Amino acid sequence: MTRQHQLSRAAAAGQAVSTGTLPSALPGVQTPASAVDKITDRLITAIAIGEYLPESRLPAERELAASLQVGRMTVRSAIARLVQGGLLETRRGRGGGSFVREPSGPTSNASVHRTLTARWDALRDTCEAVSLLHGTIARAAAKNRTDVDVQVLRERLECFRNAGSGQPSQKADELLHLSIAEAAHNATLRGTLFELESRVSIAAPAYLWGSPIGMREMELRALADHENLVAAICERQVERAGTIGAEHAHIDLELLEAALREADPLEA
Repeated sequence: MTRQHQLSRAAAAGQAVSTGTLPSALPGVQTPASAVDKITDRLITAIAIGEYLPESRLPAERELAASLQVGRMTVRSAIARLVQGGLLETRRGRGGGSFVREPSGPTSNASVHRTLTARWDALRDTCEAVSLLHGTIARAAAKNRTDVDVQVLRERLECFRNAGSGQPSQKADELLHLSIAEAAHNATLRGTLFELESRVSIAAPAYLWGSPIGMREMELRALADHENLVAAICERQVERAGTIGAEHAHIDLELLEAALREADPLEA
């Protein structure tokens, strides 16, 4: 489920934009999507699937532009659209920036559907590869973990257990999975996992966490998985740890499938 990556990668004046509605040159006439259109779609989708949760702060424009491999003005214009559409708010001063607002209306299904369907085959294949690699890393952790690793794993598990729903759980999940990868004591496996997980990201350096609907149920399911996984690693149950790790990682694909179903116009 979660991922530790490094970021590597205003609508035009007078242009009316609403959430889920991209501008067209003439009514009823579709025009090619601009770079701003595409980045707007990706940011809307990242919010819809829970990469960015309410109260999350988006990276600085320069970092976000590098992550998305576009210019800063493109990012600035896309953010302006989301502010106008009520998905983001801009805060000034120290600690300011662009923050995700609590949802007050329906997500732009069109944006989510465009973004996910365009990448679906690659997303599905990569999620499957990530799942297999999580299983391999869990096996390595069960085999190679030290007493110090055991202590860290149990502390991180307790942090996840006590974390509030949403952003606190998302962060605690990230730290727990990082400690599992570190307990494997294999830098190549760890680096490969982080690189693969970055390919699943739509527009954020954080694990996707799903929509508010069903989020708490997913978190409780993740907690049960985490408890079983940490126990297997600590007890050196190599094959059991691998099986649990691989199955647990399927949650990512399930969340993406749920988002795609929700956004599918044929399901409406």
